[in-house]
Amino acid sequence: MTPSCTRLFSGGFRPFFLFGSLHAALMIALWVPWFLGVFDLPSALDPVVWHQHELLFGYVPAMVAGFLLTAVPNWTGRPALSGSPLVALFVLWVAGRLAIALSAQIGLVPATIVTLAFLPVLLVLTVRELAAAKNKRNYMIAAILSLLFIAQLLFFYEFVQLGRIEISGRLAITMILLLVGIIGGRIIPTFTGNWLRQNNPGRDVPSFGRFDIIAMLVSLVALILWILSARLNGFSRFAGLFCLVAGALQLARQLRWQPLRTVREPLVLILHVAFFFLPLGFVLTGVGRFLDDAGLATAGLHAWTAGAIGATTLAVMTRATRGHSGQPLHAPASTVSLIYVPIVLAALSRITAAIMPAQATLLLSIAAAAWVLAFLGFAVFYAPFILRRS
Repeated sequence: MTPSCTRLFSGGFRPFFLFGSLHAALMIALWVPWFLGVFDLPSALDPVVWHQHELLFGYVPAMVAGFLLTAVPNWTGRPALSGSPLVALFVLWVAGRLAIALSAQIGLVPATIVTLAFLPVLLVLTVRELAAAKNKRNYMIAAILSLLFIAQLLFFYEFVQLGRIEISGRLAITMILLLVGIIGGRIIPTFTGNWLRQNNPGRDVPSFGRFDIIAMLVSLVALILWILSARLNGFSRFAGLFCLVAGALQLARQLRWQPLRTVREPLVLILHVAFFFLPLGFVLTGVGRFLDDAGLATAGLHAWTAGAIGATTLAVMTRATRGHSGQPLHAPASTVSLIYVPIVLAALSRITAAIMPAQATLLLSIAAAAWVLAFLGFAVFYAPFILRRS
């Protein structure tokens, strides 16, 4: 391999963060004109289903892979995956994206087999490292990955049998939000506490503890009821109630991390801004369920997807890339203006579009453009760090 390729595949975050961000930008840049009928992709999936799949089972697994392949060596003290094995894993992910995009030509069954291969391989690699180091504390992450793979299996079953996605999409979002809640609940207090001790001394930030566990358990119950309410209307009010309680607990949890004390450092503040979309999604979903308001329910869904998922992944990507490439742990103006501001704008615009349908066309256009800008911004400004020797 060339020196640039050698550096690209020297750590898991490098290829998956770089090409995952490009995929996220391309996914929306293609989806909007496809959805509007400007052109067609040669995919067996319709535009909405393709959009769902590539967000939940294309983009997110790439981000999870980049994070886990970087974090697990730190958790276990074992060597990180690099070189040819990392190349093979990355090629498997790329093959899945191409197979789904070309599934009308190669057939849905072969495309499904190809795209289903990535998560099990990532799961095996993760479990192998955790088991070798007897790192039982993080087995929960492996369990969530397993359920995310089951959701992907169910996704194709629903598409073939029903022609629409119901349970599988909600199951996948639930697993991803659990990852945001668990991993965010560990790293956000840690990074916040580290920064505050050096720059704004005062009351300590509590680490992951009993209150976090209670908040996550209530959130899990709320999300399970939300999944069930897709098919069983009798669960709708219960789902709404638990979502409201979960939203309150997650907000109280976040306030304990003292987010307002971090306003001077965008690299830390963006973690809090991104996490705020998690309780916001619970509250909007809960109110939507109680009022039987489809617009609020949709707004809650996109607070979770565009906000909690989109913004959190970019926040983690920028911090991890800077930290592992020897850059100062500070977000410069380019990162704030061309990555952080656009992704927050994209989330807020998408949420507002659901609440204000009369302005939906304009707001959806703003959301799409801002999303593409944010992820292209990461690819442009952080590719030099990714390709640089740490």
